This record gives sequence, structure tokens and C-alpha cells, in this order.
Amino acid sequence: MNTTSSISNTVMRRVRVIHAVRPLLSGTALGSFLFLLALYGIGREVWVSHVIANMPALADVAAVTRFFVAAFLNTRFIVQVLTVLGGAALVYTLADFLRTVRLTPRFS
Repeated sequence: MNTTSSISNTVMRRVRVIHAVRPLLSGTALGSFLFLLALYGIGREVWVSHVIANMPALADVAAVTRFFVAAFLNTRFIVQVLTVLGGAALVYTLADFLRTVRLTPRFS
């Protein structure tokens, strides 16, 4: 009887661990973590307040676009990599989130 209880406890402990860790390993969670990690890296490499201070008015979309393209092309390689990585992670996270919401059954 003691062996069955021990096996049952071991199996249930593993089931609880899997149940607790599974949401953390979802595509949305991993994409969000990668996006936040890229933002942190960009924040460590770039003086964001100076970028915002030098930015043109948001009403002039063409000037803002030129500004960000010039800022991207004239920055260090690591910032370019983190920007592309962050953008890709954001797109993946949004797509995975929308796919999850669309596949979730709704009861009315």
C-alpha cells in the first residue's frame, strides 16, 4: 500500500509542476519575455530621453519616419539586432495571442 501511495504522490507532484510551468512556456509568454528583454537591452544601450527630445512632432509622419530610419541606420549593430529582435517578438506575440483568442471556445 505504501508503494502505491509513493508512486501516486510522485506522479501528482509532476502533474502539478507541469500544470504550473505550462503557462510560462506558452508562445505568448516567451514572446513577451523576449520583447521585454530586447527593450531592456535597447534601454541599456541608448539614451532614450535624448532620442525622444530630438524627435520631430508626431503630426509630421514623414519626418518621424525619416528620423527613426536615420536613427536605426546610424546606431550600433547591437541596437539594430535588438530592435529587429524586439519587433519580431512583438509581432509573434500578437499573432500568437490573436490565434489563442480566436481558438478559445465561447459559450453564450
